[in-house]
Amino acid sequence: MIRHRPLGSGHPYQPSIDQLLPVVPLAGEPVNVGVAAAESVTAVRCEWDGGTFDLAREGAATGPTAGAEGHLAAAAGKRGRGVRWAADSPPLPADRAVRYRLVATDGTRTRRTRWFEVSGAAWSPTGGTLTIHGTSRIVAGSESWLTGPGGVRRVRFAMRLADAERVVGFGERFDRLDQRGHAIDATVFEQYKGQGAAGRTYLPMPFAHVLGGDGWAFHVDTAQRTWFDIGERLWVEADVEDGRLDVRFFDGPPGEVLRAWLERVGRPQPLPDWVFRLWASGNEWNTAERVAAEAALHREHDIPVGVVVIEAWSDESTFVAFRDARYEVHADGRPHRLADFTFPPDGAWPDPKGMVEELHRAGIRVVLWQIPLAKMRPPPSGQARADAQTMVREGFGIRQGDDRPYRNRGWWFPQALMPDLTNPKARDWWLAKRRYLVEEVGIDGFKTDGGEHAWGHDLRYADGSLGVGGNNRFPVHYAAAYGELLRSCGKAPVTFSRAGFTGSQAHGVFWAGDEDSTWEAMRCSLRAGFTAAACGIVYWGWDLAGFSGPVPDAELYLRATAVSAFLPIMQYHSEYNHHRTPSRDRTPWNIAEQTGDPRVLPVFRRYARLRERLVPYLAEQAARTIETGWPLLRSVCLTNPSDPLAWSHPFEYQLGDDLLVAPVVEPGERTRAAYLPPGRWVDLRTGEAVDGGREVVVPAPAEEIPVWCRYETRERHRTLLADE
Repeated sequence: MIRHRPLGSGHPYQPSIDQLLPVVPLAGEPVNVGVAAAESVTAVRCEWDGGTFDLAREGAATGPTAGAEGHLAAAAGKRGRGVRWAADSPPLPADRAVRYRLVATDGTRTRRTRWFEVSGAAWSPTGGTLTIHGTSRIVAGSESWLTGPGGVRRVRFAMRLADAERVVGFGERFDRLDQRGHAIDATVFEQYKGQGAAGRTYLPMPFAHVLGGDGWAFHVDTAQRTWFDIGERLWVEADVEDGRLDVRFFDGPPGEVLRAWLERVGRPQPLPDWVFRLWASGNEWNTAERVAAEAALHREHDIPVGVVVIEAWSDESTFVAFRDARYEVHADGRPHRLADFTFPPDGAWPDPKGMVEELHRAGIRVVLWQIPLAKMRPPPSGQARADAQTMVREGFGIRQGDDRPYRNRGWWFPQALMPDLTNPKARDWWLAKRRYLVEEVGIDGFKTDGGEHAWGHDLRYADGSLGVGGNNRFPVHYAAAYGELLRSCGKAPVTFSRAGFTGSQAHGVFWAGDEDSTWEAMRCSLRAGFTAAACGIVYWGWDLAGFSGPVPDAELYLRATAVSAFLPIMQYHSEYNHHRTPSRDRTPWNIAEQTGDPRVLPVFRRYARLRERLVPYLAEQAARTIETGWPLLRSVCLTNPSDPLAWSHPFEYQLGDDLLVAPVVEPGERTRAAYLPPGRWVDLRTGEAVDGGREVVVPAPAEEIPVWCRYETRERHRTLLADE
């Protein structure tokens, strides 16, 4: 009949209809009290601090977002159910908490909520401890603390910025490279498409470089939510734990800064050379027959492929058993081994181990999809039910503030249980159920999808983490856990993630998440790669030309192929489309068929072969990145921050020490104005040597990408772009 949650669902950007606003109210000001009520409710009042006030009906929650496309779009657009009733309270006192409850009637019945408490906070110059490490840039007198009856809640302070300085970093950012003049926050969030427009990211970090002056950087040393307003000064606001916050400053160029910072938060780990080959996948590759057919088509079209990612392999219930596998349910939740399964000859996966061995013989590694959830809708049965019961019985899940198991509040797999991977027993149990996939089936890695599903200030973790701090750290623990499983089985810790936070640098490969096949999405994804790299992410890629919606046109696909060949990870992927025709696979042969463009297959083949030749260089440069701190993927703005000309070319970058890449990111362009950093450069298409420190204009037909190498390395790279 009526529901009130003071903190709502925990969604960081969209308030719930049943919560208090603001979440952290101020003393002397009212707080807006909201409830979700059934349609039949005719009146709601609030019993407040010895008095009462009436709430007004504001309307029903909205439905799915119109116009979104993709098999996940409707779920992503859902809103909370019920009718919102709300009103402003009297001003909050400064010295005590206020008790209140809500009372609703539908004309025949009356229902009351339990009693709640709310208190107001006020900003003051003192209240907590701000500890500075390194050379402080904090403006004297700017520090203030938000405190109330419940203690210290937040701190804010300002950093000095010179007029010419620009601010780059904050994890993976889709909206822009330089955040000067903008306001952002750092909290892990699953934004289904449109990340650039929304200003949200899967992989934030409260770390950034300040470029264009002496060169320095800072890290707000917390996993709690942080906010940044970057104007004439750089204002920081952060939720705090235990009344204290540490801020670390680093001096020097980006490579030197990263080397020092990563020593603290986790250095990237070397991965095998095969991760630099072409990755291929499609969400409709959901049978062994289909996977074999796609591998055969790569051979038929002479397109080398190094990795196949199989997403739709499991029963979509346990995410452990292959679909159609027959096995005895282990009621106690213990793991299965390969011998426990029988695979029907006419099923989707008649011989998983044989399939993997066949792909290995073809030189192709195999990565299987995962999600860190125990699905609860529809109500589970069989092994999924036994596993859920085990999680609840053994306390293996993340806990809510009321000590009940947390149920996913997000839109994807709603109400699912979520393992607490900071609990060693829970982690070991979760991984043991997947061990046979590595040890016996022989897979080479996991696509550790998701990781953004922990919402709310009230969540509790076994390691003592509370709320948003534990939520932000979850994707770090997630990738680390699966890497640990792979390593324990004698495999390299190859995980393929989209979510992360500070510390993710040490754990596997990343991609930029869900996006449509548009030019704007390509530009957003490139920005995300540059900013992630500026924060120490080495192995990064994107869904080449996007994965969702109508297939890209030939021009976008060709441009995306070319730039992807010169990124740390080259991969294509496509969203599930219910096997409708025409296919929306992003394979080069399907794009060629759908667009009718005869250039697609030969151009893709040329860049896939080029990629094979590039693998030794990428492996060498990744090792140098890990040693020196200088990113493998380097925006020219990062390497030449004092040159205004570099900032006028935000999509140009170096790939390692030697290669300079100027991708075309607008439709219809057939020439490219490119910035050449100081030094001497050789155009790998023409062999022409030119002096840098200036802008040049070069031809850029749709089949080509302008690439230069340093003059000193010209012999090594002379044949890189040559047709075979």
